[in-house]
Amino acid sequence: MKKFAYIIFLISSILLTSCGVSSGHFKLEGKFLNMNQGEFYVYSTDGGIEGVDTIKVVGGRFTYEMPCNDDCTLMIVFPNFSEQPIFAESGESVELKGDASHLKEMEVKGTKNNELMTKFRKSILGNTPPQEKKQAELFIEDNTKSVVSLFLIKKYFIATPQPDYKKALSLLTLLEKEQPKNIQVGKLKQQISAMKDAGVGAKLPTFTSYDTKGKLISSTELISSPVAVIYTWATFNYDSQDIQRELKKRQRSSQGKLKLIGFCLDASKSSCQENMKRDSINSAVVCNGEMLEDKTLKKLGLTSMPDNIILQNGKITARGLNKQDLYNKLDQLLR
Repeated sequence: MKKFAYIIFLISSILLTSCGVSSGHFKLEGKFLNMNQGEFYVYSTDGGIEGVDTIKVVGGRFTYEMPCNDDCTLMIVFPNFSEQPIFAESGESVELKGDASHLKEMEVKGTKNNELMTKFRKSILGNTPPQEKKQAELFIEDNTKSVVSLFLIKKYFIATPQPDYKKALSLLTLLEKEQPKNIQVGKLKQQISAMKDAGVGAKLPTFTSYDTKGKLISSTELISSPVAVIYTWATFNYDSQDIQRELKKRQRSSQGKLKLIGFCLDASKSSCQENMKRDSINSAVVCNGEMLEDKTLKKLGLTSMPDNIILQNGKITARGLNKQDLYNKLDQLLR
């Protein structure tokens, strides 16, 4: 009997060792060619981790482990500012392999959802944006039980320069039937229903919030301005900081025509304030540590970073523009 118990114990130990991670934790490890030393960042879009963590690459390899009781989505931010979603699950480990000079072709293995995402990503290599969107729609319809589909709905039908809220709601309804216990699906569906009122051509929804100086700001300030921009940024996203600095320059030369309100997605208010001081940002910035869960951002439909809404005389004239299109639009409106 003792011998039998010992064998069971031995087998259990081997299984735990081979798994490499205990229940209540998630492990991400990998190796890169052409990146011997370096670092990248990781944050969560749905509360899996607070703030931003740094992952160190040493000798081309890295290991990152985190507490994980509930499934969540992580976003890895690479040195070239590209991002890769990782779907974390309790008690699971995922391996990432790739060439740092060809990040689009990297492999993510270890769980069904991550392998599904890799399969989708490879299927759209070389496709045009409209082709990618069509592929995403077909993938979602074929994989309504996967959290990957929820990520793709956000990416291709919501957080885009021309969001398709009608299609997003239609696809979310399909997911809701197959994932009735997924709170994120229900929350996003409710959010998108409200966001239909914040599309191009609509009036800016009313809101109030407090900036980093404790001053109450509201949508009224923006509606009364000839041109206004609401934008998202973070200290760990250099592209968004470049946009913020450029917006500051345009505001200075606008002769009072341009109003700015920024939403910093940092979990730390102090980090936000230090960055603002360094870049001499004096316009209103909101940073309450809620990141993308901020109720005002949800009301406005600002679901990514960097993201933006451009207003002319209180009406939404454009949203979700890339850096150059944003600058071109402002140059046109501020003539």
